[in-house]
Amino acid sequence: MTARAVTHLNFRGDAREALTFYRSAFGGDLTVVTYKDAGNVQDPAEADQVMFGQVSTADGLSVMAYDVPSDLPWNRGENAFFVSVRAESAEETTAYWEKLSEGATVLRPLGTAQWAPLYGMLRDRFGVTWVLDVVSEYDA
Repeated sequence: MTARAVTHLNFRGDAREALTFYRSAFGGDLTVVTYKDAGNVQDPAEADQVMFGQVSTADGLSVMAYDVPSDLPWNRGENAFFVSVRAESAEETTAYWEKLSEGATVLRPLGTAQWAPLYGMLRDRFGVTWVLDVVSEYDA
């Protein structure tokens, strides 16, 4: 049996928009199940919000998300987590960067770093911090 960790992002009403955006950045398949689809509507105003959502690519990248119901506490927090995407090439990393940076705040511009030939950090328009780099051997 093989297990893998998948980043699960929590939103308050804009999970579908975020997942659609991430699909535009990474490609892959988008799955969205609303509270109405699942027969789990607690608040009619939230029936079309995302109860389960996921973007999955053929090469293994996966991001899950849902809309936290209004009867549960939710706070975006600050620096609670980063989503790290480690690509095989500078071209792939740059392509993801260019797409994710739409409406984003650049925290560290894409460039060389001591541990990677290309590295950058940004906070996207949904408040999620992404760390992108090129996989390389670490030379301590």
